[in-house]
Amino acid sequence: MKQLLAAAGLLIFLQVLSFKGKAQNAGTKPAVVVNHLAWHVSNLQTSTQFYLKIIGLDTIPEPFHDGKHTWFSMGNGSHLHLIEAPGTPIIPGKTTHLCFSVKDVNAFVAVLKANNVSWEDWPGTPFAITTRVDGVHQVYLKDPDGYWLEINDATH
Repeated sequence: MKQLLAAAGLLIFLQVLSFKGKAQNAGTKPAVVVNHLAWHVSNLQTSTQFYLKIIGLDTIPEPFHDGKHTWFSMGNGSHLHLIEAPGTPIIPGKTTHLCFSVKDVNAFVAVLKANNVSWEDWPGTPFAITTRVDGVHQVYLKDPDGYWLEINDATH
């Protein structure tokens, strides 16, 4: 009888723990991660070459195979989807931008120079590098459609 009561007590204890865990998790948000960012581009070939050769992203398989999409890996399971579509892309200002981190901003700037790609610092001074108050170096440039990109060394 003592064993039966002990077993019943253990079962009730486990059920309480299980319920308590569910109650605590019921109010928490699920983990959210960035899956992808999609850019409307006017010329898929031009934009694809820019993100391959200038930014240095690697392509990943895309399911459409229609000649209107290129997908890139941005690391940590995130993707950039380029989608060629009719019409002119609507481009917001510099405060709306996509940022990539590199090990060495000066080495990245050398790639820009070698490919005759313009860049600027945050205030807009051409061919300048911003040093933020936390020591991070950053440059801003536009892709072929005019989307703003930030390149910085924040993660290194």
